[in-house]
Amino acid sequence: MSSRPCPCVPITTDFAYKRKAAAGKSPMAVLAKQAKSLLEFNLLPAQVQKFNQLSELLLDWNQRMNLTAIKDPAAIAIKHYLDSLTLIEVIPCFEGRHLIDVGAGAGFPGLALAIAFPNLHVTFLDSTAKKLRFVDHVGQTLGLENIRTLHARAEDAGRHPDHRGAYDIVAARAVARMPVLMEYTLPFAKLAGRVIAMQGSSAYEATRSAAKAISKLGGELFAIEEIKLPTLDHPRYLVVIDKIEPTPAPYPRSAGVPARRPVQ
Repeated sequence: MSSRPCPCVPITTDFAYKRKAAAGKSPMAVLAKQAKSLLEFNLLPAQVQKFNQLSELLLDWNQRMNLTAIKDPAAIAIKHYLDSLTLIEVIPCFEGRHLIDVGAGAGFPGLALAIAFPNLHVTFLDSTAKKLRFVDHVGQTLGLENIRTLHARAEDAGRHPDHRGAYDIVAARAVARMPVLMEYTLPFAKLAGRVIAMQGSSAYEATRSAAKAISKLGGELFAIEEIKLPTLDHPRYLVVIDKIEPTPAPYPRSAGVPARRPVQ
């Protein structure tokens, strides 16, 4: 992964937005427009159609299991899809890379990135099998040949030789407190790989609380990027951690231990 000087200097992306979408615009048309204007990323018509299918599947399955509290297609397009695509701001290249979505839940950010980058290899890790069944179904229905699911706890998978130090990009969205999250995620990253923790308003405080864990587990804070998304009153943050040293052998500790006794 490339890096810039001054790894601890926060950077801000201020996304200006006209709050009223053009009359008659579908949520996915708005998604495509915002991806182009805010992220300088062009979604192809076939990709826009896949996002539309994804929304239909998400809302259908959500009637039978708790996948998302967001049920409005326009809000899904912004709060799930566009939010996921903001990783473009901190990852210089997705093509041919391997990404693991830790605590994938309903599949974000991984599904959005898999649609946008067909040559990105995405692994979805979650301890809840029924949520991974949804991801598998999406992959089969949308013809996403670049995804796979892994039913395991992060603490167990992070010690497995097939996954430890195996990923260029490790992404996690609202999974755990930051010191705990670092123990869940950093073991998966390759040297020179990158961990992206998608955070809310407490990002700076949470990152400060995890400073020792980041260092001890082989990471270094690269940047905290502020993201202002359309229709949202409060910014989102991408906490970017570079993997600069191997994670010491004792980590991650046994399942449940990181949450009970975070790295200090």
